[in-house]
Amino acid sequence: MLLSDRDLRRAIRDGRLAIDPFEAELIQPSSVDVRLDQHLLVWPPVNPDGWYEVNPAIDPAIPPNMLPVDMHARPYVIGAGEMLLASTLERVTVDNGLAARVEGKSSIGRLGLAVHVTAGFIDPGFSGHITLELVNHNPRPLILHPGMRIGQLCVFRMTSPAEHPYGAAGVGSHYQGQRGPTASRAWQNWRTWSTRREAA
Repeated sequence: MLLSDRDLRRAIRDGRLAIDPFEAELIQPSSVDVRLDQHLLVWPPVNPDGWYEVNPAIDPAIPPNMLPVDMHARPYVIGAGEMLLASTLERVTVDNGLAARVEGKSSIGRLGLAVHVTAGFIDPGFSGHITLELVNHNPRPLILHPGMRIGQLCVFRMTSPAEHPYGAAGVGSHYQGQRGPTASRAWQNWRTWSTRREAA
């Protein structure tokens, strides 16, 4: 069940949902607006011959090679087709009975900016800043301003509290407590499963 503005205020008041820093004016009819923090992670530039300084292929089995950028001094211009990692200004904490999704603002989407690739889901028990996978689908560069409204947090009440919430032992929670944009940690505890099927 998606929480309404009334239910969002109640969840915050009861401590089941924490948003820090929080401003009441950011509550919408069924979501809470979130803002863009100043820290980014960007991919290394491509050389004229199309190769990175390191292996150009991105392998999820090894740590990614991303570069930190700070927008404190000036906004960042995200190029056409560029993908980078950003994060919400807000630290978000949901209790074991809630889950959430971060979605784009329609005004930002109409400029061609997507706020996540596929990873918009926030598990029950999560606490931390939300990493955003920003992609500029516009054929023109787009300016990112620190502190701008970048997305909206939609919160759901679960049918029952999670038995093993995010961060619990054995769940494999790579991003609990993350601060700022956090690069992929798929390489931690990496494994693959066999795709061969045994003959019947």
